[in-house]
Amino acid sequence: MRARRVARILATALLTTAAIVTGSAPSASAEPCPDVEIVFARGTGEAPGVGGVGQAFVDSLRSQLGAKSVAVYAVNYPASGDFADQMAFAGTVVDGIRDAGAHVQATAANCPNTRVVLGGYSQGAVVAGFVTAAEIPPGVPSSLVPQPLPAEVANHVAAVTLFGKPSGEFLSQYGAPAIVIGPLYAPKTIDLCASGDTICDGTPGGVPTFAHALYPVNGMVGEAAAFAAGGI
Repeated sequence: MRARRVARILATALLTTAAIVTGSAPSASAEPCPDVEIVFARGTGEAPGVGGVGQAFVDSLRSQLGAKSVAVYAVNYPASGDFADQMAFAGTVVDGIRDAGAHVQATAANCPNTRVVLGGYSQGAVVAGFVTAAEIPPGVPSSLVPQPLPAEVANHVAAVTLFGKPSGEFLSQYGAPAIVIGPLYAPKTIDLCASGDTICDGTPGGVPTFAHALYPVNGMVGEAAAFAAGGI
């Protein structure tokens, strides 16, 4: 009896903790589907959430959408900075692709009228870019990565917004293939690279420069938000 009572107390404590961490108590009914959902992957080393660039983008897009309801989903992945270990780098990116892709697909199925905006910054832009891929890159074992999203899912994605997306030259240093945006997503993708950002501008062996951190203040967040709003 005492063991069962302790188990009940522990279970209650865990549920209470979960409610505090997520900012909401367990609910018997699902939240209503929003008009727009932003699915954003943060950059390398940023704390869990959407990150600084992501939050600036969310705030800008919300201001442009007026009365439309907007939900935000932070892609759940490590965003590891262990670039020296190619397997670790590949693993964190694949975790992000899997989580983001599954969430976009679930939103399309459960909230068919919700318009999805997929985005990412830096390593998160790698994640978001690969989510749109129409095929698994050559040389990548299909058993190690998620399958491409079903074609019909693209109809639910209003825009793809990428900030400081690492170039093919940068990714090749870590044995990663270049990102190819799928043809169903390419017309609704904005791929922004700040002047002097050697992560995305194709500079061989590029290392982060100050320009890579300026997206929240260089006008590109607003440009991306206007682009996304135009597709909603």
